[in-house]
Amino acid sequence: MKKKFTLPELIVLEYYKGNFALYNEGVYDIFKKDFVKNRPVFQNKKLALKSHPLIDGKEYTYYHFTHSGNIETERIPDLRRMERIGFPKPMIDFSNDNNLKVWRNKRGTRERILILHEFERYLVVLEDRKEYILPWTAYMIEDNSRLRRLIIEYQNYKKARVAVNDPVSPLTHGQ
Repeated sequence: MKKKFTLPELIVLEYYKGNFALYNEGVYDIFKKDFVKNRPVFQNKKLALKSHPLIDGKEYTYYHFTHSGNIETERIPDLRRMERIGFPKPMIDFSNDNNLKVWRNKRGTRERILILHEFERYLVVLEDRKEYILPWTAYMIEDNSRLRRLIIEYQNYKKARVAVNDPVSPLTHGQ
């Protein structure tokens, strides 16, 4: 039987009776299961992890999935990101699902792949390193204008692919 795309329940701090240290370890256990022991596959391409530098003994990718802030050395735990630690793997594994918007963009010299679950307001960002894919970050989009800008970027990506008569690829689906 073919698996169906679903997102898991949120992992909330209350499940750990407010003990943040236990919560962080529980969230990390989910990350390890999803990204270290059972790596997702993005359109038949293997995923690698950015492991170094280790932060508190945890992979750098974990840090980017669960902390926020623009200055690397000052990132802080983000409960919204932590609650959704189970979202990235199914979104990557089922990136062809019609509930997801998937497109490529460039940030500087880096080519990124964005996977948006519009209803959940959740974005997974992957970096295409040609030989492999790096999960870069993932987060909830709280700002309405940010969500609108992402949807416009996705729509422009689709229009550009059609304009050059590019055949429909897995990166142009979604609504």
